[in-house]
Amino acid sequence: EDGFRKDVLKAAKELNVTIARYPGGNFVSNYHWLDGVGPEDERVPRMELAWARLETNEFGTNEFMKYVRKLNTEPYFAVNMGTGTIEEAQNWVEYCNVREGPYYAELRKKHGFPEPHNIKYWSLGNEMDGFWQMGHLNAEDYVKKAREAAKLMRLTSPGIKLIAAGSSNYRPDANPDAWNRAVLAELKDVVDYIALHIYVGNPDDNYYNFLSTPLVCEERTQIVRGMIGEVMQNAHRPGRDPIYIAWDEYNVWYRARTGELMTGTRALEEHYNLEDALVIAGFLNVFIRNADIVKMANMAQLVNVIAPIFTSDEGMFKQTIYYPLQLFARNAHGTSLDVFVDCETYDTEEFFVGLGEQTTRQRNVPYLDVSAVYRDGEVVISVVNRHKDKAIATDLICQTGEFTGSFEVFEVNGPDVKAMNDFGKEPVKTVQKDNVKAKGTRVTYTFPAHSLTMLKGTIKQP
Repeated sequence: EDGFRKDVLKAAKELNVTIARYPGGNFVSNYHWLDGVGPEDERVPRMELAWARLETNEFGTNEFMKYVRKLNTEPYFAVNMGTGTIEEAQNWVEYCNVREGPYYAELRKKHGFPEPHNIKYWSLGNEMDGFWQMGHLNAEDYVKKAREAAKLMRLTSPGIKLIAAGSSNYRPDANPDAWNRAVLAELKDVVDYIALHIYVGNPDDNYYNFLSTPLVCEERTQIVRGMIGEVMQNAHRPGRDPIYIAWDEYNVWYRARTGELMTGTRALEEHYNLEDALVIAGFLNVFIRNADIVKMANMAQLVNVIAPIFTSDEGMFKQTIYYPLQLFARNAHGTSLDVFVDCETYDTEEFFVGLGEQTTRQRNVPYLDVSAVYRDGEVVISVVNRHKDKAIATDLICQTGEFTGSFEVFEVNGPDVKAMNDFGKEPVKTVQKDNVKAKGTRVTYTFPAHSLTMLKGTIKQP
């Protein structure tokens, strides 16, 4: 359909993706958007330096817009702040958002798109503090370039939302807090979000260490929350919201980071298991618990490359990480509730959060990781049981009303924590369990070992 695989399009639609980021990622710091517009037979292939590939430019701005419109998804563009110029960024905004008149708006119309794309969200580069980035900048140079790019972009399209590139460099010799503090201090009157990234893994095959990694994401969220609160004291933002956090890259990524799995013809293709899915569910719980400050989260990526959808020429399958993402996207809407959790805990060993990154040691990690949302009398409670071997029974207590009717119960689980989906087999998926009767202020439920459970019920307010 319009050159897109129908099976993949269907699976992507069923994920209920609310916002999709384009074109990257490290890719964007050597990407020039003009290469990807206009007649396809006139587009020039380019060396893609971040991942050592040939970029054909067959899929560009307008193809992406066709795709997200089919998905009913909000587009989010990242501009090239590495090898690109601030004028190039401004021209792209003009191409996408200005109806008619200036050169690039008319060029879009010439390319067959008479109406503007109206891109609301724009990121000012990607991971610019990383030495691996094409055109890497120090904090002082980045904020100068970002400020001037923002000026031009907003003059072109005043209603856009701008996202600053927060730190993604958590190597032992790096200082991510210094970068984030400098970016927020200098761009506090300019940007609407600061972007953070996290990738975690389990190279040491330590289940309990790995299952605690979303709490590192929560720690980093709290640190940046504090920085935002500090700079907002002296910010001048008339009529605008405070700065929010966008976790616009997060995922499990550690197997496909070396050798052929990093550079081969099917590079960066992780094959996920149940424990990976539980970590993703933990991330989603973190985002909901911090929904007052985390207003955007983007799993990287969508198809094949560290992705929930895996394809071949013959078919496709939904990876284990597909199911928690789908379950939350469909159901976890409303106001985030402050949930008190009292359960057994454990301590981790010291371990690397991601490959080559700083180490952490987590203490008092709750076996039950919980978030909850409320909307129009309905409560949705999401619980990850981190315990590898033990089902945990607990009381769900409502302090501001009574449960009524019954809970719908959805569970993501599998025969063991290493269970993987593949072509033609799906041991890990969402299963709807029997409803649980709910009456009064207290309901007891037993959460199976190594599982994600989502409970949907109604609350009668006093």
